[in-house]
Amino acid sequence: MKICLVATFPPSGRQLNEYAFHIARELRRCPDVELTILADELTDYQFVTDQDGAPLEILNQPELSGFDVARCWRFGDLANPLRLLKTIRGLKPDVVWFNLVFSTFATPELPFSAFAGLSTPALIRAAGFYTHITLHNIIEHVDFSTAGVRHERLYRFGTKLATRALLRANSVSVLLPGYHRTLTTKYSAKNVLLGTHGTFSPVPCPPDFTRRGNPDQRILAIGHWGTYKRLETLIEAFPLVLKKAPHARLIVGGANHHTKPGYWEAIRAQQPPDMPIDFRGYIPEEDIPDLFQTSSIVALPYDSATGSSGPAHQACEYGVPIVSAHIPDFQAMAANENMAIRFYRVGNAVDLADQILAILQSRELEHQMAEHNFAAGLEMTMANVIRQYLRWFELNRLKNGIPAGRLPRPHWRPEPNTFRTESVSSDLGAPMQ
Repeated sequence: MKICLVATFPPSGRQLNEYAFHIARELRRCPDVELTILADELTDYQFVTDQDGAPLEILNQPELSGFDVARCWRFGDLANPLRLLKTIRGLKPDVVWFNLVFSTFATPELPFSAFAGLSTPALIRAAGFYTHITLHNIIEHVDFSTAGVRHERLYRFGTKLATRALLRANSVSVLLPGYHRTLTTKYSAKNVLLGTHGTFSPVPCPPDFTRRGNPDQRILAIGHWGTYKRLETLIEAFPLVLKKAPHARLIVGGANHHTKPGYWEAIRAQQPPDMPIDFRGYIPEEDIPDLFQTSSIVALPYDSATGSSGPAHQACEYGVPIVSAHIPDFQAMAANENMAIRFYRVGNAVDLADQILAILQSRELEHQMAEHNFAAGLEMTMANVIRQYLRWFELNRLKNGIPAGRLPRPHWRPEPNTFRTESVSSDLGAPMQ
């Protein structure tokens, strides 16, 4: 099977580049798959910085070894659809797989470029290629008051048109039950699959509690900061945590969101020099395992959600308890994927501190939540997720009568609870509180 994966890809630091890496790494293990990654051109930009706040050099970094990468589109370029179509026609793949958020191709400040990019799957399908989209967010579930979007009415109108364009692909998968319901009810979509985000480690290792709280009880917050992922509430809560857990240490990792350059650096500048907070900046992929394995808690200090949480799934991968803002999408994620999460009221620093302390002050609760999340992570490894994608492509081959030689039958049995094609009831069981 020849697959073209259209995505941001390392060493690019743009949104979803890490997720695309894990998709590609797993596809590379499939002997019947020939993969080409159609990636974004490398540029230097200020939101990817190291722990000293200095911009990371992107342009001169080498490509990751072992991957066939064609950097054939550019962020913000109106010509991206034609550039991608030209490349895809030359490669003649069986499947063109897009890994997207609405801002993958351009920011809202470049609406025509953004819309052109999001129309690309429909164009590629019209050219005769099978197209699939993994769509990580939908606009109906974005809180615009926290996302910093101007001209909200115009933006919503444009993104509804973009959503309809995206649904012109052969198939679309989303990662939260609410997204599936919205697309199937509001847009009457018949080609939407409900999947799971997945965990990344090819060989998951159980949590090693000797590496936690020894001596620091580390609270990890990681992401692209400055819009709906914000640090103010967590920074306000942390001194309250220190009063009762003096060995606590806050670790802040990740890049600024591309619309908020300098955000976490400004937060860092406001902190007293003796406050035990480490601002790490962008975390290289090879440093991620140690970061999670030595953390006692993963915190999700969000004001709203724009998709399934990557850090939450990494917490499950490494068996780490989670404390999250009480956001309906995250509550549904916890129930649907059987995660152990303690929720706090959005923006309430006292409640956040209380939920963190409940874990830090109870070794039994910490172990219970850690083991629960690790068990959940074992059910949704990236290997299982990729198997289900390949199965989905095969089912569509049979449905559309593509010659049998084009897509080989996968030689495995589908894993349970990785993908669901039916709607999920809104009466979800309560996650761990």
